[in-house]
Amino acid sequence: MELRQLRTFEAVVAHRTVTDAAGALGLAPSSVSEQIRSLEASLGVALFDRGPKGMRLTPAGERMREWAGRLLRQAEQARRDVAGERPVLRLGALESIAATHVPGVLARLAARRPGLRVDVRTDAARDQLLGAVAAGDLEAALLLDSGGGVGGLGFAAPAAPLDFLDLEPVPLALIAAPDHPLAGAPRVTAADLGGERLLVNVPACSFWLAGERLLGDTVERVRAGSVTVMSSWAQRGLGVALVPAFAVRDRLDSGALARLPLDVPDLSLRLVWRADREALPGLREVLYAAAS
Repeated sequence: MELRQLRTFEAVVAHRTVTDAAGALGLAPSSVSEQIRSLEASLGVALFDRGPKGMRLTPAGERMREWAGRLLRQAEQARRDVAGERPVLRLGALESIAATHVPGVLARLAARRPGLRVDVRTDAARDQLLGAVAAGDLEAALLLDSGGGVGGLGFAAPAAPLDFLDLEPVPLALIAAPDHPLAGAPRVTAADLGGERLLVNVPACSFWLAGERLLGDTVERVRAGSVTVMSSWAQRGLGVALVPAFAVRDRLDSGALARLPLDVPDLSLRLVWRADREALPGLREVLYAAAS
């Protein structure tokens, strides 16, 4: 096996056709085909099923995809180490926490590992971040979760050996307009919210999932949008919303919104990485530096 063959293999996996992979790599299609045939010959197995709709991985190809990514990452790590380049941590983060929580993590990393360069990629979709960690495109990702394992909040984690560290609690708040009938109550339970309209984003949203666990079928769900939109609608009396407390602190302090006194468990700011990548030099130390 050669590294160039592995890079070509990954390109064909990503683009599904030899022509598109060749375009992405700047090679002739015949060169891509020859590299794939040579790789298959060296392994003694077929990596792809060729069909009219493109190239599909065989079971052996699926296994090869895991190894190809690992070998290419290790080769890149070796190149950086031998060349004396600064180590790089590719960190993903949910957009909802990028402005509020990521700077603190970056500050801790800068203090503990001043020679480390951190490339941050933000995404609104948690699944995209976890998929990138599982595929090795990111070393780690920051997201919101709870429970004793990745996906404890209620979402499906990718089939990869993921490990995690909870960095800090992220309190949630159930908010409503200041004149809401329950705003002045000493305590609110889920039963008190029967018939209410809960403003939500999308089912994959962490706050939607937290509301599912907390309120179940007690409330009617109304699609609103982002945390900003949900908060604005709640302020207008269009429903109640379960949002991160940090996102509405100013409006709560000014009295523009009321926090209903419902006992709401915190979420966790969770750093997630592949456990089988900790062997990369210094990676585990870097990840723990993000928390201390």
